[in-house]
Amino acid sequence: MNYDLILRSRRTLLPGGEQPADVGVRDGVIAAVAGHQALTGHDVIDLGECALLPGLVDTHVHVNEPGRTEWEGFDTATRAAAAGGVTTIVDMPLNSIPPTVDPHALWVKRAAAAEQCYVDVGFWGGAVPGNLKSLPALHEQGVFGFKAFLIDSGVPEFPPLDPAGLADALAAVDALFVVHAEDPALVGEAHGTRFADFVASRPARAEASAVAAAIEAARHTGARVHILHLAAADALPLLAAARREGVRVTAETCPHYLVLDAADVPDGATQYKCCPPIRDRSHQDALWEALADGLIDCVVSDHSPCPPELKRGDFGSAWGGIASVQLGLPLVWTAARRRGHSLADVVRWMAANTAGLVGLGRKGRIAEGADADLVAFDADAEFTVDAATLLHRHHVSPYHGRKLRGVVRDTWLRGRLAGAEPIGRLLERGRP
Repeated sequence: MNYDLILRSRRTLLPGGEQPADVGVRDGVIAAVAGHQALTGHDVIDLGECALLPGLVDTHVHVNEPGRTEWEGFDTATRAAAAGGVTTIVDMPLNSIPPTVDPHALWVKRAAAAEQCYVDVGFWGGAVPGNLKSLPALHEQGVFGFKAFLIDSGVPEFPPLDPAGLADALAAVDALFVVHAEDPALVGEAHGTRFADFVASRPARAEASAVAAAIEAARHTGARVHILHLAAADALPLLAAARREGVRVTAETCPHYLVLDAADVPDGATQYKCCPPIRDRSHQDALWEALADGLIDCVVSDHSPCPPELKRGDFGSAWGGIASVQLGLPLVWTAARRRGHSLADVVRWMAANTAGLVGLGRKGRIAEGADADLVAFDADAEFTVDAATLLHRHHVSPYHGRKLRGVVRDTWLRGRLAGAEPIGRLLERGRP
């Protein structure tokens, strides 16, 4: 059999675990997975001890184009993704203008993304007050599901739902709903430069209360609900009980909650601001335990950049978001390794499970018939983050100066090197 490309590694991350293997690519698809040095061809890349991973699938990325392209854009966001070993992103329906809350807005978003994406891109729709009738049409047009906020989103054109409104949206269309779960009744005003005051203004019980409301809506409607960017250990027993009951609820967390500790955040360092906030080590330890147990399914970036001037001021006025789509893999691997987790665990959380969340059966795994989205990852190499070299639009990062383990050497999208030209495709739910 002829192959366009053969990738060989002694550390190939297959669905069954890590092992030496050859991966043969033909016409953008993995045509063969065989024993080490079993395949022959003209174009063979021997990675040696450098690990071969499936391309990561990041289902929580804010690209912000059109409308706020000065914050980020498809060109810069997808270049950064490719550099970080991410071969598929799913773009959130905000903070672009218009937000993706009706079929016309989806058309505008796709037109903006066309021919400038360096990785594959799918889209979430939005569920907001007043757009119930648009949800079925948006779903039919190929969005992977719908995002809803239970608290102010930070932008006026994407208002939140209350719990009754969320239940109505769940009943309006048979789709996956992803929910930002914080209870506004338990969230206070944040002012000043003390990080501890900001964390106290968005307490863990606000997450737990909103997660309970989302679970109740899922229980009542039978719908499928996914809890976004979980930071609070208080919500974990609620998720566990709901799953035992058969409620269709899953959850994700993010690198910043797994790596950063509130006790280490300097006062005034608004580059660390995100919502929910970074919490203390006890919450972080519980999140890692939930990942190990399978209670938390996915790790995603929640890449949410903005211009540097919007990060200035205090913790009340600064924009809440951390840009990390390029750094997620080494961030999580560095911390996971220290806690005794394997590279296979990281691949499951950041590739296989995220692909499964949105039904991308040809993504997130190295197997015959899957897209040849692959990553050469030097898991033992170390580097120090220099924010000025990151490829997202603005070089603001809480990770500047942090030493990490794991370097992405190359990324392939359907068998072609990613990052040199915009070869990404726009994806639709239910279509290969």
